[in-house]
Amino acid sequence: MNQNNNNRRHFLKAAGLAMALPVSKAFGQSNRASNSTNSAPRLTKVTPYVIRTPPPQWGGGTWFFVKLETDTGLVGWGETAVLNAFGGLTGSYKLMIQEAFARYLEGRDPLQPETLYHRMVRGLTHQHADYARFGIISAFDTALWDIVGKHYDVPVYSLLGGAYRDRIRTYTYIYDTVNMAAGAETIRNWTQRPEALAEQSARLVDEGFTGLKFDPIPQSRDGGATGAPWELSQAEYDHTARACEAIRDAVGTRADILIGTHGQITPSAAVRLAKRMEPYDPLWFEEPCPPRNFKEMGEIARETSIPIATGERLVSPHEFQNLFAEGACAFAQPDLGSAGGITACKKIATLAEVNYVLMAPHIWGGPLITAAAIQICANVPNFLIQESIYKSGGFFNEIIEEPFVWEDGDFLLTDKPGIGCNLDEEGLARYAV
Repeated sequence: MNQNNNNRRHFLKAAGLAMALPVSKAFGQSNRASNSTNSAPRLTKVTPYVIRTPPPQWGGGTWFFVKLETDTGLVGWGETAVLNAFGGLTGSYKLMIQEAFARYLEGRDPLQPETLYHRMVRGLTHQHADYARFGIISAFDTALWDIVGKHYDVPVYSLLGGAYRDRIRTYTYIYDTVNMAAGAETIRNWTQRPEALAEQSARLVDEGFTGLKFDPIPQSRDGGATGAPWELSQAEYDHTARACEAIRDAVGTRADILIGTHGQITPSAAVRLAKRMEPYDPLWFEEPCPPRNFKEMGEIARETSIPIATGERLVSPHEFQNLFAEGACAFAQPDLGSAGGITACKKIATLAEVNYVLMAPHIWGGPLITAAAIQICANVPNFLIQESIYKSGGFFNEIIEEPFVWEDGDFLLTDKPGIGCNLDEEGLARYAV
């Protein structure tokens, strides 16, 4: 039996596909590292990276990455993206990565990502999903799939069943790309300045975007002293309607409007807000109430004609199944950096498919969750749109080896092995925390 067939049989056994495909066609064998054909590679080392992003900090101020290495010279990259759950805990994050690797992954075969995913879930969560720990699992899982793809010299989407599409539609937040405004100024535009939103929206659509998102109401109240959810003021209702009207007048039917809220308002306020937005036909109303009560989310969904999108704070296929069982969303937004990585998000996409829910992966972080999401979006049939931090260039290009290919509102799919994105460690060092 030739070398490629030996390698391929090992992969098919690990993936549980040995009876599904003929042996006659083998995956290409990577030349990027020396691979033994008679024994599996073994995980030998992990390196966590935490970096502070420069202004305007679109995508967040701190990004968390993981590098896995094998005894055959292969490297896999992953990312944790849990909003601010590790804020001020960079040392704790690095220590947790190192200790979790030693306990669950060191010396293991990286070509078995499904097995290792379940090993980590059992050990790190004990059947109770946790947002921060699933962020750890997500980074490791994506890095494992990156290694598998590089071992067989194929993109991850090929390992998942192939490419359903070669263009990935994207949306962006409405940013001031002329002045490169940072967070505070951007939020003022979203929550106070309909005219600025209209101008910026028209510019983004002219560049090729067909989906534009903004957050019409503040994410916090009283400096964070008031806990969610809360009621809205009449001024906030009025501003939201005026902002939607201004954007729709500016872009017409050339682009969808996406409304971002962050689980900060009550269900009754969400229904009232939806009524004010309905005349402008947004594509979705995102996270209209705190995400943990799936029943209430479902009630909101039945009270408005605007489709509900949610999922950025949900983890594991189980939480998404509970969401779908309540008919609580039309669009699922798992984040590859928190929901459980590629293994979990493929399962979530399958659950979404049988519930007639479309996938719209959430991105608030760096290039690795972007690259991992592209692999899922290329593969699954029930895809709608993927978030992008503007065009996923800019600062991304300072820390990755090759830029993403973005054209006319879409990512263009490549055939690079693994997740198709490697970090530049010299670039990381310049921004390391």
